[in-house]
Amino acid sequence: MDGKKVAAEVKREVAVRVKELEKQGTTPHLSTVLVGNDPASASYLKVKHKACQEAGIRSENHHLPVHTTQKELENLIARLNLAPKVNGILVQLPLPSHLDEARAIERIVPYKDVDGLHPINAGKLAAGIEGLVPCTPKGVMRLLSYYKVPVAGHHAVVINRSNLVGRPLSMLLLNQDATVTVCHSKTPNLPEVTRTADILVSAVGRANFRLSAKHVKPGAAVVDVGLARVDGKLRGDADFEEVGRVAKFITPVPGGVGPMTVAMLLENTIQATMIQTGKT
Repeated sequence: MDGKKVAAEVKREVAVRVKELEKQGTTPHLSTVLVGNDPASASYLKVKHKACQEAGIRSENHHLPVHTTQKELENLIARLNLAPKVNGILVQLPLPSHLDEARAIERIVPYKDVDGLHPINAGKLAAGIEGLVPCTPKGVMRLLSYYKVPVAGHHAVVINRSNLVGRPLSMLLLNQDATVTVCHSKTPNLPEVTRTADILVSAVGRANFRLSAKHVKPGAAVVDVGLARVDGKLRGDADFEEVGRVAKFITPVPGGVGPMTVAMLLENTIQATMIQTGKT
């Protein structure tokens, strides 16, 4: 499953919607917040802002020093909440250890929460109401849809239980009538569970974990969300060549879910803009 290809199509669609909104007097605007100087976070944000520029979305980054206090961070979020021109707010995670990520996310007004992590947006998703949804799970679902991978009535196994990936993805799969199993570090006999999956999503991202053929049911769709640095190189959870010989579909790393996450951020920014302006 080629995430770059699908993401490029999404970006073209977003660019068209941006021009339509501009004709109605609105230019979507994304504000990001980076605290500290984490190289990976800075790199991710650079990619996100470049994508915004290419799609015609205005964007700006607020770079705060590493010693920023919780109050200073929350004050900035409050100002962005009140700024009429700002349609989307994204706080780049992880934050430095002295800051409370959950509190920071809760301070974003739900209709500007383009990461879909606010408890209200998470609660809506759990109730079967899909509003602003976390970007990576949304990207996974878009890939499955694009490649016509059957979801309804099929068994999906998600190896992750985080608020960023596993929990929202399991809800999205349930909303499309999949039977969902969520696995994690305490799941015994993991290969026995994953071999029952028609759709297998792995988001472990640890150097000591490797998804191999023994984990995969023949003909399954495997979505690799994991990212780990091994011997100075980034790789996904899955052994691409080995698993690819068993699975019907598999996403590469890089070039799979990563581009889709960025594309869904653009789409969420458009969605947030339309919520706030009442435009369609």
